[in-house]
Amino acid sequence: MEIMEEKNLIEACLNNDRQAQFRLYELFAPRLVPLCRRYARSSWDAEDILQEGFIKAFRYLADFRNYGSFEGWLRRIMITTAFNFYKKKKISFSESELSYMPDDVVPEMTVTAGLFYNDLMGIVNTLPKGYHQVFRLNAIEGFNHKEIGQMLAISVNTSKSQLMRAKDQLQRKLEPSVFKHEILQTA
Repeated sequence: MEIMEEKNLIEACLNNDRQAQFRLYELFAPRLVPLCRRYARSSWDAEDILQEGFIKAFRYLADFRNYGSFEGWLRRIMITTAFNFYKKKKISFSESELSYMPDDVVPEMTVTAGLFYNDLMGIVNTLPKGYHQVFRLNAIEGFNHKEIGQMLAISVNTSKSQLMRAKDQLQRKLEPSVFKHEILQTA
């Protein structure tokens, strides 16, 4: 989608053009469903998060200032909506549920030193909740510390220290796993 077309579509949405809103949803929903699934406990919850996220996006569309990509703005809304979705229900994320990703979304692939994606994510899921959330948002989703701080209501320094500690713990956990995996393959 061209930038001008995107700007025109956003402008039409700001004028409550229902067809433009539907077109915007049609364009971005397929790209955001996998993201919602990663943070949802079920596919129904993912759909609810997507719908709620788009409602928020349309409500706050005037706040989008074209400083970054529109899709990136939508992704932040979806992630924040997912966190708030479970806070509202007073349900906490289970570490394994945060990593939910259907096989058809991300194919199993080799990551490094013989580890498979699912093996690596299994190790990431053993991190304490705060470390896990910051690591996922930074290393996997690509958000910076300021954005993470806003999403999780923590300071930038807390985000940085949790990421550093997460990486340290992962390194310690990966060394034995990689070594064990290599021994099993050569045996």
